[in-house]
This record gives sequence, structure tokens and C-alpha cells, in this order.
Amino acid sequence: MSLSLAEKPTFYQQNAETFAEQIGQILDSGAVAVMLSIGHRTGLLDLMARLPPSTSQRIASEAGLAERYVREWLAAMTTGRIVHYDPVRRTYTLPPEHAACLTRGGGLGNFAVYAQYVTLMGQVQDRTLACFKTGDGLSYRDFPDFHHIMCEDSNQNVVAQLFDTLLPLVPGLTRRLESGIEVLDAGCACGRALIAMAERYPHSRFTGYDLCADAIVHATRDARAKATGNVRFEVRDLTHLQERDRYDFVVSFDAVHDQKDPQDLLRRLYDVLRPGGAYLMQDIGGSAHLEKNLDFPMASLLYAVSCIHCTPISLGQGGEGLGTMWGWETAEGMLRKAGFAEIERHVLPHDPMNVWFVSRKV
Repeated sequence: MSLSLAEKPTFYQQNAETFAEQIGQILDSGAVAVMLSIGHRTGLLDLMARLPPSTSQRIASEAGLAERYVREWLAAMTTGRIVHYDPVRRTYTLPPEHAACLTRGGGLGNFAVYAQYVTLMGQVQDRTLACFKTGDGLSYRDFPDFHHIMCEDSNQNVVAQLFDTLLPLVPGLTRRLESGIEVLDAGCACGRALIAMAERYPHSRFTGYDLCADAIVHATRDARAKATGNVRFEVRDLTHLQERDRYDFVVSFDAVHDQKDPQDLLRRLYDVLRPGGAYLMQDIGGSAHLEKNLDFPMASLLYAVSCIHCTPISLGQGGEGLGTMWGWETAEGMLRKAGFAEIERHVLPHDPMNVWFVSRKV
């Protein structure tokens, strides 16, 4: 029974108004995120980082874009406090302190890459609403250009740190790669990390498996362009992976949590490793306990991506739908259950959102 007007709970007017202001700021920030995505995809942010204070006409001309649209984008960036505007000269500037986290090669990483997830979520909203009603899932085909975003994410969080930070997490691995071993990337996506390793270590052999044919097409094309003959890519459903004792080193980068059955996959990855082989696993570093994620970096964005993408992708395969924030505790427990030993957990200074596990097959 609904409450009558007299029975409706009272509230504190000042608290309600303060919260309303907070919601207004959230909506405004969401709009800025969409504009950041556009600035990233058009190259406008990268261009402005190189230009001196410039008019909208010059910025549009340098970018090869329509001035009227660029001017409106600049207005959103100005009111969003991303770009500085000089009303006397009518020029716009992207301060170097802002460019440091909004451009390709920025010193603090390119956060504009993640703004693309906001626009992607809007594109699949209707499909998501249907899932809310039916409980069904989605497939990778339902997400336009998803692998492009993931490749950009991988470039800055994985490939850029691969040789100086990530591979050294496994003691003795670099020496073995130089001598020549068998390596598998399980859920390789566009294969950027694997291709980088193949170029660096020509005596080793590299295999990349992914469920998505479009990602494998990109990976194969890029490998051919770089003439890396020691790497191969194949469309493969990892739920049927059976290659016992074949690989010396296995990696998976942000690929386990949205699988149909993460526990079964980890068991299969344990089986494909040779005795003494190592497994390097990257996944989201949040906790399995919601209350511990209140201050986790970009937790709301990660839960939203989970709701829109990772959970329905798993459910669409008939899986449990553990979601993006399945928790490092869950991941570590599954590694142990799969048989891995000497499990080490790392959280790296350059990447507080992810956790890195190094495990071995005894």
C-alpha cells in the first residue's frame, strides 16, 4: 500500500538541497566525460597539448574538423574546467598539468581512454534495460568498438610497463624468455602485449587465444605488419582449452573475471603449464566486499562497467556473472583451488586499480 501525503517520511531540507547539488555535479561531470571521449577520439586533446593559446578557428583548422562543432566542444571543456579560455583574445589553452592525464603519452596516464566507457554504456543502454527485465546476458558483438578501447587501456597499463615492471615480477623469467620458451596469452584481445614480447624475445614462441574473431583479426594483422614470425593468434573458446603441459609461461590481462567459468578456466590454465611454469594474471584489484570499495579508485565506474559489460558477458555465456569487482580475495582463492602454489599478490604504484598475481605450477 502506498503512503498518503500525510504519512510520507519527512526530510531535512538543507540536506536534500545539498544532495541535489551533488546530483547536479554528477550529471555535469557525466557530460564532461562524454566530451573527453570525443576530444580523445578526434585527437583534439592531443593537438591542444601541442598548440600555444589558439582560437577555435585555428584549432579546428589544425585538426581538420568543423569549427562550429569544435567551438561548442571547447565551451564544454571550458565550463568543465578542462580548458582555459581567454575572453579578450578568444583563445583556448589545455594546461600542461591537465594534458599530463588526458593525452596519449601523458606522464600520468591517459584518463580520456576511460571516458570512452561512458559513451559506450550509453550506446548499449537499451540492451541493458532488456537484460534487467529478462536476466539474460549479452555477447561481445553487442559492444561496438569495445576491443579498440581495451587495446588502448592495455597499451598504457600493460605494454608500456611490460619489460621494466611486469615481467620482472616473475623471478628468472627474462632470462628464460631470452633463451626460448613457450608462452600463452589466454584472452589476448588485440594481442599488443604478446606482439611486444615476440619482438623482444625472438627465440621464444608465443600463442594468443581469444573468443572474439574481430580481435584476432586485428592481432594477426598487426603481427604480420611487424614481421613477428614467432607469434600466432587463434579464435579459441577457452572453456574447451586442453593442452596439458605445453607452456612454460601463461599470462592473462584483465580477462578472467568475465569468463563463463573463471574457476574452470584457472584449472585449465594450470593444466596447460609445464611443471615449474609460471602464471601472471592481471585483474581488477577491488575487494569482494562492497564496503571496502568505497574509496577504491573509480569504483563507481568499475561497477557501472561491470553492470553494462562484464556481468552480462558472463551471463550471456551461461556463466555466474561474477562481475568486474569479483574481488582479489575471490581471485586468490580460485588460484589456490586450481592448484597453483607460491601465489604472490602485487599492487603496483603506476596502476592502483589492478592486482597482479604471480603463481606457479609445482
